[in-house]
Amino acid sequence: MSEQLNHINVIDQKASRLTYESVNSAIIEKCQLTDFKENFVIVKTLYSGISRGTESLVYSGKIPITEQNRMQCPHQVGNFTFPVTYGYACIGKVIETQSDVSRVKKGDVVFVLHPHQDIFCVSEDFCNVIPPTLPPARGVLSANMETALNAVWDGQLQDTQNHLVIGAGVVGLLTAFCIREVSIHSPIIVDVNPDKKAIAKKLGLDCLTPTEFLNSNSPDMSRIFNTSAASAGLQMAIDSASFEARIIEMSWYGDKQVTLNLGGAFHSKRLQVISSQVGHIALSKRETHTYADRMQEAMKLLCDSRLDALLEPEITFEKLPDHLHDIFSNDSSALCQLVKYKNA
Repeated sequence: MSEQLNHINVIDQKASRLTYESVNSAIIEKCQLTDFKENFVIVKTLYSGISRGTESLVYSGKIPITEQNRMQCPHQVGNFTFPVTYGYACIGKVIETQSDVSRVKKGDVVFVLHPHQDIFCVSEDFCNVIPPTLPPARGVLSANMETALNAVWDGQLQDTQNHLVIGAGVVGLLTAFCIREVSIHSPIIVDVNPDKKAIAKKLGLDCLTPTEFLNSNSPDMSRIFNTSAASAGLQMAIDSASFEARIIEMSWYGDKQVTLNLGGAFHSKRLQVISSQVGHIALSKRETHTYADRMQEAMKLLCDSRLDALLEPEITFEKLPDHLHDIFSNDSSALCQLVKYKNA
């Protein structure tokens, strides 16, 4: 027999969720809330966000078989052979809590790693209360900023200078923003799309095309962050590095092969190429920070109105399937697509 949650029976609660039902196809379907045992809350979604990276691979069915277990997101239903739910950027309001819940309370606005769904039931441990100075819509960037912050920690900037970010997608721009906030040095951003210059400028950052960067006589870089998900981007990182530079590879390539030239000065420069992935706290902070600490720091960094430039004009949850083809198109320059729910 299911328990009651402040007079609401979870089994009787209905919800709507986005389900990727086959390659390049998605629907909104009805579902019941997940049953629970203890320490659970009910959240009504205000906004969710779509970042084109991993979610586009899910939509197109390009998650490699070898990575399908590792790439599952919290509260995912189904698997990557379809149908499957996916997403990790929900902002919602807590509408009910169990009596033994202590970290959140009714009325709190929280960020939750959860697929796109209008109402859901989760353990309070998955809820991160957003700061009062962070608007809920901008809060959907929390997971992306957490990824950026973790990478900057992996970079161990310390007293280094000459920082480069390759790729001006959401994570790349947030990484550059984060570097500038925690360092006295502003990074250079490089992207093949010249239109990204205007967005970078709104963040107070400089963005160059690869040709402009190569012709700029910039010094060799001590910390390079590659977010481009392209072999050419990683090769540029290697070619632009200074002696004993650290290259932080943040891209996830799905089933794409990566080809690099590791001849030339790669060994004589004693270059380091390391992977940064948000599933584990950066080694430099692992003894002093919890996952909750990292998320709180990430959300504080989001309390800057300039970051609204990363949000695409909102679309409604009900019409989301109709827009996915355009959002994930190779011709799209969309950053973080904001999805608005009726509860907002």
